[in-house]
Amino acid sequence: MSPCGIGRHAAGERLPRHRHVEGYVALVLAGGYEEAGDDGRLVARPGTVVIHDRWAAHQDRFASGGARVLNLPALPGLAGAGSVADPDAVARVAERDPLAAAALVRESFRPDAARANDWPDLLAAALRDAPAVPIAAWAERMGLDPASVSRGFARAYGVSPKRFRLEARTRRALLALDRWRGSLAAFAAEHGFADQAHFTRSVLAVTGHPPARLKAKSVQSAEVAIR
Repeated sequence: MSPCGIGRHAAGERLPRHRHVEGYVALVLAGGYEEAGDDGRLVARPGTVVIHDRWAAHQDRFASGGARVLNLPALPGLAGAGSVADPDAVARVAERDPLAAAALVRESFRPDAARANDWPDLLAAALRDAPAVPIAAWAERMGLDPASVSRGFARAYGVSPKRFRLEARTRRALLALDRWRGSLAAFAAEHGFADQAHFTRSVLAVTGHPPARLKAKSVQSAEVAIR
């Protein structure tokens, strides 16, 4: 389930790295926080919109004033992070109809949120976009000590670089699983896993369910939609 409604967070509160089964839209109404997620780190302020895809993971560190965050259902056409000019107007609509409020966000969304660009963020992008890159070699090219890189990345993102890379690969595979019509062994190879067992372990760790079950559920949902 997506966490729809208003979340109230105390000053200095920290949410460890976690994920949601369903995608959702987070709109900051007051206060702010730093989020470190699969797409990088950003500082969220009033009006900031962060779109979380299915199975996306993130950790949050709230500022000294805490934060009020409106969580809305995800809608097609929204991706990444940005802002809206009038978050209070969205909140008023959400009191009557959360789907209408999400549609209002989509209509007024500006993709202008600045993401951090320090070395942990450069490594996160490399692990996400070029997953075969050796971490030690990347650290040496950047003039960094590999052991320090692992510790510093874990502080910034709440997970080790190796785990971040595996989870990013797993999430990409999960998002493509609905459309796959071949065997799971072929699917695992197609998405860079050593074998089907490796893929199954990774999916279980991220979702709590084996890929065969998730695939069956997606087929059932499609059949219901057709009827």
